[in-house]
Amino acid sequence: MNTRIKQRQHGFTLMELMIAIVIIGILAAVAYPGYQNQIRRARRADAQGDLMAFAAAMERNFSATSTYLGLAAGGNPTGVPALTTFPPTSPTAGGGPVAYNLTIQAATATTYTLRAVPIGPQAVDGMLELTSAGVRRWDRNNDAVFANPGEITWDQ
Repeated sequence: MNTRIKQRQHGFTLMELMIAIVIIGILAAVAYPGYQNQIRRARRADAQGDLMAFAAAMERNFSATSTYLGLAAGGNPTGVPALTTFPPTSPTAGGGPVAYNLTIQAATATTYTLRAVPIGPQAVDGMLELTSAGVRRWDRNNDAVFANPGEITWDQ
């Protein structure tokens, strides 16, 4: 009579571990680009909010002086004292790496154009613009050509 007792093996085989690693790799490869896209969208939304705050500062300046001149992003490089300054980068509230440089692209006594230029990893996203007339433009293809107003806006 065979008195041998069969012992139960515990643990995983090498093949089971390799299959689990391959499945995790596939899931990561699918999820990571989506995660990066969400990060870019969140940073773009921050820049849009910062441009709106910049526009509000421009409007406050206009209310006080009847001109859009005299406001500068991060100080005034011309040496003329600015009535108000606005942070030159986005996010303005901190809380993350700088993703956009904020500038006054053009300003006259009655009009202005503000621009958020992406930098670093965000640079593939394209520039954002906001005018005194409230026109929002996004260089979605990152080719330095803005779509006609109304075609591609920040909301798309």
